Amino acid sequence: MPIKRIINGLNDFQENYFKTHQDLFERLSHGQTPDILFITCSDSRIDPNLLTQTEPGELFIIRNVGNIIPPHGTLNSSEGAGIEYAVQALNIKEIIVCGHSHCGSMKGLLQLQSLSDEMPLVYDWLKHHGESTRRLVRENYHHYSGEDLLNVAIQNNVLTQIENLKTYPVIRSRLHAGKLRLHAWVYEIETGTILAYDVNQNQFVPLEQEPFPVPDPLAMMHPS
Repeated sequence: MPIKRIINGLNDFQENYFKTHQDLFERLSHGQTPDILFITCSDSRIDPNLLTQTEPGELFIIRNVGNIIPPHGTLNSSEGAGIEYAVQALNIKEIIVCGHSHCGSMKGLLQLQSLSDEMPLVYDWLKHHGESTRRLVRENYHHYSGEDLLNVAIQNNVLTQIENLKTYPVIRSRLHAGKLRLHAWVYEIETGTILAYDVNQNQFVPLEQEPFPVPDPLAMMHPS
């Protein structure tokens, strides 16, 4: 896609969409009040606003290779800073971690050594922050192969990031107070379906109505 197409798109945005939504952009110029933090992959096939049919200002979005959230305490974590800002400053109420089918990052994680020469930065990122998922899959799903193995990795990677989110003090506090909910999703590119993790069934199932929040045990504990 040549840059000329991008410029034509910008011109079309300014001449059409912007002009018919001037009130929205005027309101957004005074601040943002999103309720949802949407964490997903950098993959070009994923468009959070298109997928959720939301307008600018409704989602606070963090994207990176593999929709990975380094645990709290990781130095120089842009993801950690974004999470802290979203929850503390913007008072986010819901956090969605959304993986996707055919994820190149998870394919790379399953064949990690093959990345070390050609893409050393990708190798380092996945080695440091994807090892929990890689080991879990290698040691518990060795009888899987091909697409089945990849799907297992994609789903378990999303659940790993949910656990990593819980290491952040601001998230632990909000979860304990019942002021925040976490959701684990996988988007199927070929069907448009969202699979959400249902803790009662211990599996990802099609999301149809209310989303399944991933509960936090401490949220159920109250001092006597």
